[in-house]
Amino acid sequence: MQTTDNTIFITGGTSGIGRGLAEAFHKLGNKVIIAGRRKKLLDEVAAANPGIEGIELDIADPADIDRVAARLIRDYPSLNVLINNAGIMPFDDAGGRIDDTQSRSIIDTNLLGPIRLTSALIEHLKRQPRATIIHNTSVLAYVPLASTAVYSAAKAALHSYALSQRFQLRNTNVTVQEIAPPWVDTDLIRKSGDPRAMPLDIFIEKTMAGLATDAEEVIVDEIRALRDNPGSGEHAFVHGFNESVVANPIPV
Repeated sequence: MQTTDNTIFITGGTSGIGRGLAEAFHKLGNKVIIAGRRKKLLDEVAAANPGIEGIELDIADPADIDRVAARLIRDYPSLNVLINNAGIMPFDDAGGRIDDTQSRSIIDTNLLGPIRLTSALIEHLKRQPRATIIHNTSVLAYVPLASTAVYSAAKAALHSYALSQRFQLRNTNVTVQEIAPPWVDTDLIRKSGDPRAMPLDIFIEKTMAGLATDAEEVIVDEIRALRDNPGSGEHAFVHGFNESVVANPIPV
């Protein structure tokens, strides 16, 4: 994508990867609008980065998505980049009883939220001279973490959706890119300084470099082997991956 001269809307832009991307694009001179549920956090990011604007949005609420989409189209007619970044990552146990309320929240936020928001903005994006949709999935879309089974499944579904959407938009001016982060040291789980987690600044630097290309997927080299998880051998691969996590638990 072209990383300058854009008007960009980023969901989940008050912390972690979302804030990192917002600030990186802002530094390049783009107009950046961030979304989040808490006005206080939106105001804090805007105050730290004069020029960034914030909009309250509950990405799990279809009516709120429609409200915000209408406001974006009205107030930011040059909007041409949508970054679907908002997400939640509760732990669960697929070997036991799954909490239905939690599962619905994960799916509404991580899968249906991006689908609904993209759908609400897609005709506007098609009218722009150039436009880009960026979906933030996860390396867990390819190699599920068993202790976050619903989250991993939702990210796998969003990856599949991005593949279909890219094909459907092949003859338009809208491109679709996907970023699939590794474990990044943010508050998505709990910021802990664990050496297995990639520092946020390094992840943002590498991801911005990847987004500046025509790459359909932006994958940092550190997780290339996980992205290339072999088809017929994936059962043993996934089992081994999760055994290693059990042996060295993720701090929660």
